[in-house]
Amino acid sequence: MKKYLFLLFLLHIFFTTSVLKAQELKAYQLYNKKGEPISFSTFIEELSTKYDIILFGEFHDNALNHWLELKTTQALYQKRGEDVVLGAEMFERDNAEEVKGYLADQLTEEHFAHDARLWPNYKTDYKPLLDFAKTHQLDFIATNVPRHYAQLVAQHNLDTLSHLKQEERPYLAKLPLKVSMRTPGYDQMKDMMKEHAGDKVQNYINAQALKDATMAESIRQNWEKGKLFLHFNGNFHSQAYGGIYWYLKRQKKLLQRLRIAVITVVQTEDKALSLPQDIEKTEAILVLPQDMTRTF
Repeated sequence: MKKYLFLLFLLHIFFTTSVLKAQELKAYQLYNKKGEPISFSTFIEELSTKYDIILFGEFHDNALNHWLELKTTQALYQKRGEDVVLGAEMFERDNAEEVKGYLADQLTEEHFAHDARLWPNYKTDYKPLLDFAKTHQLDFIATNVPRHYAQLVAQHNLDTLSHLKQEERPYLAKLPLKVSMRTPGYDQMKDMMKEHAGDKVQNYINAQALKDATMAESIRQNWEKGKLFLHFNGNFHSQAYGGIYWYLKRQKKLLQRLRIAVITVVQTEDKALSLPQDIEKTEAILVLPQDMTRTF
């Protein structure tokens, strides 16, 4: 009888442990450029000591992605204090004064929301970053080209930019804009969009390049020696060292010597959040669950 009870006890322990293991979930996993898993503290230590510019890729609707952006900002501020400068794709150059006004308490929430072209998920995903900058008196740079100009290029190609008024030129990267299909990601974009865009597919690539070049120029213009510029952008704008990174590296020689970190983001259905074999490794890779909550 005792032997029978002991076997029942062992079976209970086995099944209980199995159930607990089945319920264990990982929210995210970070990897370094060697493909080795790293902790969040190691991630922050590397970013705070080894780099001048950080391009943090994101999936715009991934709630956990945005939470980690905020936590990264807070942690880097703890390490570097007022040396941290923030910038984001989600704010456009012609709204720079509105962003500054909000940070300086010269614009109310209502006026800022009315005057700036805020994204649908601004309140949940980008307001916490802007408010952190406001609380700690950090610069927050509106880096992107106004969407109107990107739309013009997508519809009518780059030639349309030559007709802009002189007062509009500061909102865009310096013209003429060089677009190279050697930029990582642009060939992929061409393949993805050829059915949708038809004979305008190159226009869409040129519009993407206009955004990338403008954001790169905004970062260059607002980075200062000794500062750490943390920039938030869609993953496609910097993955595989394309987009913004590519244009930054084609700036002046000073910029070529700058240490730039790219944080690539990938979503997976693998519960263990293993690093996908086909991912282009950058300074850090953030692996997130495919089924994470969407913010819009």
